[in-house]
Amino acid sequence: MGFLLALLWILIVTLLPLLGVWVGSSLAVYLGGPVWLAVTAGALLFPVLPLLWEAWASARYAKSGKTGKRVLTTWDRIVLRTLAISLVFLGVVLGFYPAKAFAALSARGDWFLEGRQGPVVEAARGYLFKTAGGVEWLYNAVRKNPYKKDLQQETPTPEGPREPAPVAATQPPVSSPSPEAPAVWQGDGPPPWPLPPELHPLVASIPAEAEASVDSVARYIVAGESNRWRRLKALHDYVADRVAYDAPAYVAGQIPKQDAATVFARRTAVCAGYANLLAALGSAAGEDIVVVPGDARNEGGDLTGEGHAWNAARVDGRWVLMDATWNAGSVNGSTFEKRYKTFYLFPPPEVLGVSHFPEDPAWQLRVPALSRGEFFRQPMLRASFFANGLKLLRPDRSQVTAEKVFQASMENPKGRFLMAKLEPAEGGEKHECRVLDGSELSMSCDLPGAGAYRVKLFVGPQKFGTYWLAGELLVQSKG
Repeated sequence: MGFLLALLWILIVTLLPLLGVWVGSSLAVYLGGPVWLAVTAGALLFPVLPLLWEAWASARYAKSGKTGKRVLTTWDRIVLRTLAISLVFLGVVLGFYPAKAFAALSARGDWFLEGRQGPVVEAARGYLFKTAGGVEWLYNAVRKNPYKKDLQQETPTPEGPREPAPVAATQPPVSSPSPEAPAVWQGDGPPPWPLPPELHPLVASIPAEAEASVDSVARYIVAGESNRWRRLKALHDYVADRVAYDAPAYVAGQIPKQDAATVFARRTAVCAGYANLLAALGSAAGEDIVVVPGDARNEGGDLTGEGHAWNAARVDGRWVLMDATWNAGSVNGSTFEKRYKTFYLFPPPEVLGVSHFPEDPAWQLRVPALSRGEFFRQPMLRASFFANGLKLLRPDRSQVTAEKVFQASMENPKGRFLMAKLEPAEGGEKHECRVLDGSELSMSCDLPGAGAYRVKLFVGPQKFGTYWLAGELLVQSKG
């Protein structure tokens, strides 16, 4: 027993300072700071500060004139001082940066293994990320969804199969100037993804008298569309087309009421209002549409995302996902720019799961579901990236470290064209990246110096023409 206790004590004394170094260095890398600073802090945890503390305490003891043998040995005192300093350091870091600390450990906790492969490395990486998951409770304690209080229904756990509804085999693409080249929806079965960015005919031509209330809109759509898949699209399209995002309220942080009746009358909303109205229309139309709260992220923001709400609907005994907010348009500052699209209407769960993370993992509609750490580690790519048939080969992480040159490659079976622009994370001069077109796209970006950078990806169907934003990669440059 004594041997086991001694072994446990040795492990605690060894691992606690290492834990402090790991947390500090991962946070430094995640935030784009110098790793040497975190390593220096680790050296202070042990042995510099404990030794200085012991020297100071011993000098005071000698100066006091006390004699006799001290209760603890010098080594015991150094060990206890090391533990005390390490605990204080961890407490301060986790106390002041609970969300960022978890995100840093989840996204960059293996920074010292970057670029290395092999069974041992992968096993070590797995243990590191599993350990990082142990502090997710801190993240959940401080990260609250500000829109959840505005949701009008409790979100149930999905009943029945959690696999997504089957999607029809992709049909030959229609001629389209857009890069997604959407497929034709033939027949009454499940639709291909993505659908053409065209409003359902009922929504495009709904008479004014049918828009008197939520119930009248639902009755009009039910009477005019018997197919449940197309009916769901019509309900989604009505919300995405008729409601403008309340960008001024979002920017000001002063969100008005988001209940379905208010949103229907005002025709402006944030995500909670879009989701509430779509669920209310579904209820009035006899469709099972629920609100799904969680986080969502997009380029230009933190890879952890922010509070959000979207919808899920049950059709033919299976669940499908849709986000009318993201299909309505985009926000530029305090201005909403209306642009209807269908990327987030019935998307494959693994596509929506790159940008959306529900509070209840069951609403990922994936087996197995991703952990929050795995969600953070996914590169921040838009649904349009996948709709163009692209597959990112490297990097396979949302944030990476590079020296002088950042490189990436992706599969390109549809022959799309890529542009990439590198810019400092905090804003500044933009730099064009070199791109080699082909069935496998490759790109390289010269890094001007040390710091954090964003590499924005743009995709187009033609080399000389319009390109659409398709995602972003985060790079920490060593200089």
